[in-house]
Amino acid sequence: MTIQVMGIHGLPIIHAGDDLAALICERTAFEDGDILCIASSVSAKANGQTRNLTEIEPTERAKAIAATAGEDPRFIQVILDASVDVLLESPFILAAVPCGHIGVRAGVDRSNVEDDTATLLPPDPMAAAAGIREDIQRIAARSVAVILTDTCGRAFRRGQTGHAVGWSGVPAIRDFRGDTDLFGHPLTITEEAVVDEVAGFANIVMGESNNGVPAVVVRGLPAWQGHDRLYFRPEEDVMRQALRTFRQNPESAP
Repeated sequence: MTIQVMGIHGLPIIHAGDDLAALICERTAFEDGDILCIASSVSAKANGQTRNLTEIEPTERAKAIAATAGEDPRFIQVILDASVDVLLESPFILAAVPCGHIGVRAGVDRSNVEDDTATLLPPDPMAAAAGIREDIQRIAARSVAVILTDTCGRAFRRGQTGHAVGWSGVPAIRDFRGDTDLFGHPLTITEEAVVDEVAGFANIVMGESNNGVPAVVVRGLPAWQGHDRLYFRPEEDVMRQALRTFRQNPESAP
């Protein structure tokens, strides 16, 4: 297996109303089966999913959290507005957004945007990924999968990696359950989050800070079978339950 991971260079600063798919197609020659990874912040900017902090009036809750975290209360208010469930308020905000993704600051970001601007995660990242995929099919006449990525931390480990927040054209999970290992032992729990693995590798090429490569093509990855149930349901997510218990009763922590 030989896999290529290629950054798409030369994209301009994206603004609301820009045709992101067309700009990408002008700068790369897609092949059927390619996977296009796009930073979710770029998709959000193209679709006007940003907030101007000068127009935000923070609530008392936002002011209280901001005072503890040393953050701008207007920025905290944007995070709260984007969240459907706040799991932690300190030492950082960890929150769920409507699509099921859970991340620090609910995925709200102020990097690589103009002053006083914050970008949000797309409200429906699956639909956003599907829309870009359809546009590429129309413009380039190629069948390309799309993954929208975001940089996230991980429990128990230092550092951030790329994660998939929306995808279209590939299943999120490669399901090995029912298969057997080298010794014929049945696999009963193995489910590989391939979209996250692809997003993580794409993030190496995208880089952080001022690299300016928000889109990456992954070529040569064989198709896989599985499902899209990437997010745990709240009732089966033991980490979410533990965080809620801790927030309700901090004295219960060991």
